[in-house]
Amino acid sequence: MRRIQLGGSRRSFAAVGIGCMGMSWGYDELGRDESESIAVVRHALDLGVDLIDTADQYGPFTNELLVGKALRGHRDRALLATKGGLVVDDPATYKSHRDGRPEHLRAAVDASLERLGVDHIDLYQLHRIDPEVPVEESWGALAELVAEGKLGALGLSEASVEEIGRAHAVHPVASVQSELSLWSREALENGVLEHCGREGIAFIAFAPLGRGFLSGLISGPQDLPRVDGRHRIPRFQPEAISANQALVDRVRILADELGATTAQVAIAWVLAQGEHVGVIPGTKTLRYLEDNVEAGSLTLPAGALAALDDLPEAVGAR
Repeated sequence: MRRIQLGGSRRSFAAVGIGCMGMSWGYDELGRDESESIAVVRHALDLGVDLIDTADQYGPFTNELLVGKALRGHRDRALLATKGGLVVDDPATYKSHRDGRPEHLRAAVDASLERLGVDHIDLYQLHRIDPEVPVEESWGALAELVAEGKLGALGLSEASVEEIGRAHAVHPVASVQSELSLWSREALENGVLEHCGREGIAFIAFAPLGRGFLSGLISGPQDLPRVDGRHRIPRFQPEAISANQALVDRVRILADELGATTAQVAIAWVLAQGEHVGVIPGTKTLRYLEDNVEAGSLTLPAGALAALDDLPEAVGAR
C-alpha cells in the first residue's frame, strides 16, 4: 500500500486509515461494543494501518477515550489524528456549533491530550472553520501549540481553497480532510483536491463508502440499525435510497468483473484521484476492516475508472 506524505512534515501514513467515529457516534447506537472496537483499532495497526482518526465531537468526547484505550501500549505505531472546533449542543440530534476562538482551541487540545492519554497529537485538525473567527486567529493559536510540542502537524476539515491559502500563510497546512466518494464529489468540483495536490498537502477522504451505502448492503431504511443517525440524512430517505440503487448496482457489476467487493471498488476509485489522497473508512468489525485495507492494493483499469467517473450524481443532500 502506498504512503501519503503529510504536507510540510516528515511524517507519512498508509493510504488506507481508519475513521473511528462510528464506534461512538452517528451510527448504530445500540450496536456498539467497546471491546470489539478496541480490537479493530489494534488489528488495523497489525495490518499496517497507522492513521487513526477521531475527534472531540464524537460522543461527545467518548471516542477519544476509546481510541486512547486502544492505543495504550501501541502509541508509537500510530499516526494519531483528532479534531476540535465543533461543540455538541444536543447529542440526541447531533446538533453542534463551531467554535474557532483561540481560547477554546487551546482548552480543547489540552482536554484531548488528557482523554487520549498522550503527551502530543500527531495531526490536529480544525474540524470546521468558525465564520465568526478569522481562520488566521484559529490557525495561529494552533501553531503556537505546535511550537509548544503539544501538536505535530495541522490539518483543516471541509475548507475552501481560499481558506486553505489563508491558513497556509500563517503555518503549513499538512492535510485537508473532506468528504469524497463516488456519490460526493464536491472536493473534485470545487478545486480543493487539485489545490492540495499542487501544494503538497495530503488529502484525507472521509466517508469514502458514502456512510456505508456504497458497500452495497443498504437497499432501504430497513437495512439501517433502528437507532442510527443516518435516518436523519436526506440521502438515506426511502425515495433517495431507491433512486441511488442504480448507482451502486453499476459499481457492483464492475466489482464482480474485477473479483473485488463493491466497497473495495468504491475505495479504490477515491485513492485513484491522486497520489496525495488517502481514505479513512470507518468500521466496527474486523471483517470489514480487512476488506477496506485490501482495497489499498486494488488498481482499477482505465475502463473501470472511466465508467465510475461517469456514474450519475446521487439523489438527496449528503
